[in-house]
Amino acid sequence: MSSHANSEKPLRIPPWLRIRLPGNERFSSTAGLMDDLRLNTVCQSAKCPNKWECFSRNVATFLIMGCVCSRNCAFCNIAPGRLEPLEADEPARVAEGARRLDLKHVVITSVTRDDLPDGGAGHFAATIRAVRQTLPDCTVEVLIPDFRGDEAALHSVLDARPDVLNHNLETVPVLYPAIRPQADYRQSLTLLERSKQLAPAIPTKSGIMVGLGETDAQILPVLDDLAAIGCDIVTIGQYMRPSRQHPPVARYVEPAAFDAYAVQGRERGIRHVFSAPLVRSSYNAAQFVAKGQGTDKPGPTA
Repeated sequence: MSSHANSEKPLRIPPWLRIRLPGNERFSSTAGLMDDLRLNTVCQSAKCPNKWECFSRNVATFLIMGCVCSRNCAFCNIAPGRLEPLEADEPARVAEGARRLDLKHVVITSVTRDDLPDGGAGHFAATIRAVRQTLPDCTVEVLIPDFRGDEAALHSVLDARPDVLNHNLETVPVLYPAIRPQADYRQSLTLLERSKQLAPAIPTKSGIMVGLGETDAQILPVLDDLAAIGCDIVTIGQYMRPSRQHPPVARYVEPAAFDAYAVQGRERGIRHVFSAPLVRSSYNAAQFVAKGQGTDKPGPTA
């Protein structure tokens, strides 16, 4: 991982981002369950600021295909390294974890696996099917990598019929060389567009972070692009620096500005925009799906 440590005094975390850490038995129970089933979560691996709240509500986002990534995105806490072989029983273990947590909406994401011929699409599909078999009434959301633009890989995931297909743009195009050097903005947009074309009934979802060095003026064209490809759900949240080796926060965006982003997105025709400082792709994702059936006015932790 490239070092972004510098001698500049970091920005002070504003009060609306200060998180009170709940401590209860359910947090320990959730963490213990993941250990017991040998499951990874993006909550832990990516140092998500909402981990304490979600684990305390018996909620977690499953991270499949290991906890080592084939890419090195500057914002992410999941480090590159020696890639792990896929575990054939992992889909069943994810399904069992979802059953024990009594989840009504399961979110499954992964590290990027450019070393695999299909980028891990078949493993995604197997995990979706395992959850469906174990919890037939549960909705399933997948947050997928770009599969290097492989349409056959996307087909494989869509054939397993997830309830939501999510792929994050993460940031504005001008920051891709610094923030997502091994990704391509247009390739990610095309994946979302093809998903909508191949499976119109499956909602598409994407998200970006602010505070990486973009301007508000650069965010609006991203909303234009997502609206143009018919993306159904967009999330916008504040970038939080996982460590001193990651890019420093360029700005902390005030809550009122997040409200303005949501208005801008809906004015462009995006049906559901969830925009607030602590919004993450999978944070309160079940509520996103529920709201997707009705109102889409975001709350402070939507």
